[in-house]
Amino acid sequence: MQTEARVGVVVEGGGPRALNSNKQPPIRQQQQHSQIGTVSQLLAGGLAGALSKTCTAPLARLTILFQIQGMHSNVATLEKASIWHEASRIVREEGVRAFWKGNLVTIAHRLPYSSVNFYAYEHYKKLLHMIPGLESHKERIGGDVFVHFLGGGMAGITAATTTYPLDLVRTRLAAQTNVLYYRGIGHALQTICREEGVLGLYKGLGATLLGVGPNIALSFSVYESLRSLWQSQRPDDPTVAVSLACGSLSGIASSTELHS
Repeated sequence: MQTEARVGVVVEGGGPRALNSNKQPPIRQQQQHSQIGTVSQLLAGGLAGALSKTCTAPLARLTILFQIQGMHSNVATLEKASIWHEASRIVREEGVRAFWKGNLVTIAHRLPYSSVNFYAYEHYKKLLHMIPGLESHKERIGGDVFVHFLGGGMAGITAATTTYPLDLVRTRLAAQTNVLYYRGIGHALQTICREEGVLGLYKGLGATLLGVGPNIALSFSVYESLRSLWQSQRPDDPTVAVSLACGSLSGIASSTELHS
């Protein structure tokens, strides 16, 4: 028994490590678990985003049609414009499935956008914390809010720029009514590149970035601030519930600020 106890002490204490050669260091295990957790979160977020976009696709298409209605309608038609009137027209002239025009490209856009946004935000945060002036104020609330705001804004701009061609195609597919100029995602991309050039895929990017940058910046900064405050006051609350509540409030705050 004494021999066994001594062997155990030697192996755990740091002498011969041959018996434990198959065990990975705790830090490496933590990194692997963290990477697995990140992938799971990205997949779950992408699937949740795809489901939510599919459910709200009819309202999204109605919004796009109302935004461009003045370009193709006369005064009499504009006077009758309403959600019910436009929805009835879609069902009558295009069929119920027309409410989901452009939804496939929306789903295809969602996962890469979320992934780029998430990774860019974490990367920009690390870079900003390396700045000498901010590094010394890392633990202060003001410095943290600034990092989250600036990092979130740059991450939103990076994600929107990277995936903008898919966003453009989604809008153009959803804007089609009776006349189908684009037959699908691939045909739309080819047609735009052939007729308008590669830069045609980025038409309207500037206006989009003016909205996306502040929106994501506010969203990330409010989310991080609320989560830190919540966890400091109620550390025993479930992490999922805290994330959902803070995410909802940050989304409302960023949307309200930009539309006020």
